[in-house]
Amino acid sequence: MKPNAKPATDYDAAHDAIDRTLAAEEELIPSSGFLAATMERVRDEAACPKPIPFPWLRAMPGMVLAAAVLVWCGFELAQVGLKSVQEISFAQAHLTAVDIHALEPAGWVAIALVASMLSWLFARRLAGRSGLL
Repeated sequence: MKPNAKPATDYDAAHDAIDRTLAAEEELIPSSGFLAATMERVRDEAACPKPIPFPWLRAMPGMVLAAAVLVWCGFELAQVGLKSVQEISFAQAHLTAVDIHALEPAGWVAIALVASMLSWLFARRLAGRSGLL
């Protein structure tokens, strides 16, 4: 053993085994026509025109206007919210029989929505990764 040589480890032994296995396998040769088909695709891609760039300068005024409207809506919402918070009373709500009767269909709608969502999720689970849903 050389004085500066490292002792063999399991890591080196594993790499030697992998190298022997890979050296024993035959060389992969592409099928006939593979190179021609690949080069044809590369030429087609090179011949395609460049994508149209997004017109940022023309879209900027609309984006600025949309941002200004959102800020204004937030400001107005905060003003109305602050006024409403001051007017809140913590009296217990009293629902009459008429109010409860008017809310009854909402329960059925909620049940129908939950049933629809569960059936959709079940169908998605059955379809799996087939791409049907």
